[in-house]
Amino acid sequence: YSLYGHEIDETTNPIEAGLEWVVKLNKATPFIGCSAVIAAKEKGLTRKLVGFVMRDRGIAREGYNVVAEGKALGRVTSGTMSPSLNKAIGLAYVPIKSAHVGSEISIDIRGKATVAEVVSTPFLKSK
Repeated sequence: YSLYGHEIDETTNPIEAGLEWVVKLNKATPFIGCSAVIAAKEKGLTRKLVGFVMRDRGIAREGYNVVAEGKALGRVTSGTMSPSLNKAIGLAYVPIKSAHVGSEISIDIRGKATVAEVVSTPFLKSK
């Protein structure tokens, strides 16, 4: 679930946050900000919120950078150790080219680039 101040804030739009299902862009009475969301969608996304599972040892926390070749490309919004999955998991905004399920990303954890894999969400599927 998206949490205001973490996954969503005044700098994000519902499309890049994966919340398009919440905003109805074709309603007869548009909501406040509808035109801005439509404009962002038409312009195209530059980043997307994705789920990830750590492959290397470490827990990515809010504010850690997603990196490539020493440059910050994105940012972790939430991260923790999942007791249900027994894996370190998290959410991060990444460039569109890295947002596909199965993509490998690196997260700077205390100065070390650690490997994570983009996965589909929700992390725990209902039966």
